[in-house]
Amino acid sequence: MKQQKKVLLVSTLLFSQLLFANEKSVERAGDIVALLIPAVTYANTFYMQDKEGRSEFYKSFGGAAVVTLALKYSIKAQRPDESDDHSFPSTHATVSFQSATFLHKRYGIKSALIAYGGATFVAFSRVYAKKHYTRDVIAGALIGSVSSWFFTDRFKDVTVSMQYEKSYKEIKVSYRW
Repeated sequence: MKQQKKVLLVSTLLFSQLLFANEKSVERAGDIVALLIPAVTYANTFYMQDKEGRSEFYKSFGGAAVVTLALKYSIKAQRPDESDDHSFPSTHATVSFQSATFLHKRYGIKSALIAYGGATFVAFSRVYAKKHYTRDVIAGALIGSVSSWFFTDRFKDVTVSMQYEKSYKEIKVSYRW
């Protein structure tokens, strides 16, 4: 319940700022959140002492980045503000949703709620600032999410396994420190 209240508070604060914001300030806020989500996610693997998770984060982040950049530079899509032709897909949305989905898949939905809210804000900020079309941020979100879903396994502190042989029966319990 506390996690839901935090998500609601953060979301309310972010969206209340939009009432008084211009495109540049929303874009800047989205840029900051897009950097914070993967940074905090990566730092969390150290906090959890999760070396395997760190390796999975590298794979999912790298996979999403490669796909996004390959598409961005092979598909010429003009940005809404006409600043260049690298609009599709949104890198900001890719890295934000990759990190949020990594948290979800690795540590559970409760640890990812704030990150999903932040990733949604990042996607919104890119469209609001006229840097991307809605299709660009949806594609980026899908690429990031699928990459994490593919490369990430659930973090397990306790594992229980059983082995049966003719001469013995065995139950092993291990705890990851």
